[in-house]
Amino acid sequence: GNVGLRHTVANALKLCEVAGVDVPVFAGCPVPLVHEAEDAAYVHGLDGFGDTGYAPAAKRAESEHAAMAIIRLAREHSGKLLLVALGPLTNLALAVRLDPELPEHVGRLVIMGGAVTGQGNTSVPAEFNIGFDPEAAAVVFRAFPQFDLADWEAVLRHGFLHTDFAAWLTGGDHRARFYDSISLKTRAWSEGKRGLHWHSADALAMAVALAPEGIAQAETRHVAIETEGRLSRGATVVDWAGRNDQAANARIALSYDQAAFEARIRGALGA
Repeated sequence: GNVGLRHTVANALKLCEVAGVDVPVFAGCPVPLVHEAEDAAYVHGLDGFGDTGYAPAAKRAESEHAAMAIIRLAREHSGKLLLVALGPLTNLALAVRLDPELPEHVGRLVIMGGAVTGQGNTSVPAEFNIGFDPEAAAVVFRAFPQFDLADWEAVLRHGFLHTDFAAWLTGGDHRARFYDSISLKTRAWSEGKRGLHWHSADALAMAVALAPEGIAQAETRHVAIETEGRLSRGATVVDWAGRNDQAANARIALSYDQAAFEARIRGALGA
């Protein structure tokens, strides 16, 4: 949710520490490009991590802005950089505006976002990451000639039974214990709202990014973002029938090998 820049950066630093990876963290934009966005603290907690009061990470964020870091790293690793967008696209949109040639340097872009048939989780048609900053998403979707899209509807098709997931957490290592604590509030909310299955949007997007061979079914279509509709702002509009004669820009991951996905999650939890 919209938990503020301080919490977002602190959470990223803590995740790196818990995972045992030494990578730089760059702070980005604290607000959307144009309009204010609604908070989702009722799902994720005021800090986005379930308000567990975890001990802060020892490492601090870099001074370079996230948009500038994207531009620099894409050019330093031109054609090789795997860029995975797990949140709103504000920083990536800024990077594209600052460097219009950026898409030529990114090796592969994977976006977690959207609801390709209008079954959103923020409004009727909009998924949170796109709905949080539709203007930014529109900039990115227009700028990149090809990207992979793991949308919210695919996430709903690839859930884990709450009982199974609880067993993985119990059988896991320190990473599982940390994830158990920060996701407890959200899992409780989800179980009351969505039933027997727990859904992890970022995990599915990362599986698509790191192991694309697990994609079982995909469709490549032109996808645009609605920014003006009174009832449809933030919707991902997919040209399923090829009506607009525009080149397809998105490979939409419709299904993923569930067994491989679950094995990857268990491995990440040390279970």
